[in-house]
Amino acid sequence: MRLCLLFLFLNLAALQAQAQTSPALSREERREADARELGKALEYFAAAKYHEALLILDRLDSLYKLNPRYRAYLGVCHYYEWNYEQAIRYLEESLPHLDNFSPAERSFYYWADAESHFRLGRYQEAVPLYEKMLTLCHDNEKPDAYYRLGFCSVFEEDWSEALRYLRLSLKYYRQLRDTPDLKARVAQITNMIRGCEEKVGRQADSIPQPAPKP
Repeated sequence: MRLCLLFLFLNLAALQAQAQTSPALSREERREADARELGKALEYFAAAKYHEALLILDRLDSLYKLNPRYRAYLGVCHYYEWNYEQAIRYLEESLPHLDNFSPAERSFYYWADAESHFRLGRYQEAVPLYEKMLTLCHDNEKPDAYYRLGFCSVFEEDWSEALRYLRLSLKYYRQLRDTPDLKARVAQITNMIRGCEEKVGRQADSIPQPAPKP
């Protein structure tokens, strides 16, 4: 029994001595390690590995508060993880500080922000974000935004606006994205346009007409 206790004591002493000779990373070493982790997160983000990027960026943001661009990346990661509330928070905090970045990059942030509101059923909040995206994006990306704007107006029962947006969406899809994989969407938009035209026509018929002059 005494030999066993002596053995345990010697092992504990050895562990304590090892801990004393292997101190924790210094602040500078920790920052260098975190910089390497940030580089890894950016590689994950570029490779569309958003879950892996999110885990690292979220930890680093809690330690350092990342710059607005990296926080926008965090918002995009949350968007792809379906964490729409978090996506909105990070994107809307970051977007006012990103005016110096390319229109194409900013347009995607507005798209992800708008889509997050759309997925949460906040159609009125989504509309100005899609409209802002339209001022920044390439022409071949515009039909997607007009398509969503058409839906926002349908859900709000604003049939005239829905008709305007859906017609624009159909125009851009036919001109710039006339591909086999989008034929079903084009057919859907065509049917929606007919439905909106009927709604607008009924609204016009229901407006009282002025009485004829005697």
